[in-house]
Amino acid sequence: MIRLKTLGLAAVLAAAIALPAAAQHSHETKTPERQSWSFAGPFGTFDRAQLQRGFRVFREVCSNCHSAKLVSFRNLAQPGGPEFSEAQVKALSAEYKVQDGPGEDGKMFERPGRPADRFPSPYANPEAAKATLGAVPPDMSVLAKARSYSRGFPLFLVDPFIQYQEHGPDYIYSLLALGYTDDKDPNANVYFPGGHIAMAKPLSDGQVEYTDGSPETVQQYTRDVTAFLMWIAEPKLEERKKTGFKVMAFLLLFAGLLYFTKKRVWAGAH
Repeated sequence: MIRLKTLGLAAVLAAAIALPAAAQHSHETKTPERQSWSFAGPFGTFDRAQLQRGFRVFREVCSNCHSAKLVSFRNLAQPGGPEFSEAQVKALSAEYKVQDGPGEDGKMFERPGRPADRFPSPYANPEAAKATLGAVPPDMSVLAKARSYSRGFPLFLVDPFIQYQEHGPDYIYSLLALGYTDDKDPNANVYFPGGHIAMAKPLSDGQVEYTDGSPETVQQYTRDVTAFLMWIAEPKLEERKKTGFKVMAFLLLFAGLLYFTKKRVWAGAH
């Protein structure tokens, strides 16, 4: 019994010594840096050219592993988004192969995409993605709204008043453009919880060709694709902000009318 207790105590001490040593090799998680976005604030709008560049980065890089199953090709032509022409969307969707069926023979088949189709996933199912990549890449449809981080006290109390709602885009930008700082470990990322991410650095300078003269750098690619991810997560953002402004203006006017009406009604009560 004494020997067992001694062995147990030795194991506990060994573990206590090993934990600090292991912690020295872990990467500290940093708080994302706040960025400036055209869509921020009560009157923010999307930059059409930026959304179109962001789509190019998404298509050539991100869509090789990630899906966007809630987005249809025709959304790219809707107001408030990249606003591609209908002809461009039709030609673009036809470049994709979409599984359809069953046909008359009872089998599934592939056909060219149509504007009404959703972006096809690069993998048939999550198991296939995991077998290829070792992990299941998250769907990007609402990634910019789903990913966030804590700003801590007292900033989280201030955020509602300054209408800071860009936690997701700031997190994505910091992770992609600033997080890969360890050349020896391609999966180390100082902005990812735990400091280690399954995705190695996906972007590099000159990787995607721009036709409008914009810089072909990691920082520019990241800003553009982040804006695009914000749009697909909230395609009605501009409409929502316009409606919100009209509602607030109406409420202020209504409150003023109520105030003067109250004064008029109760003026003779004294």
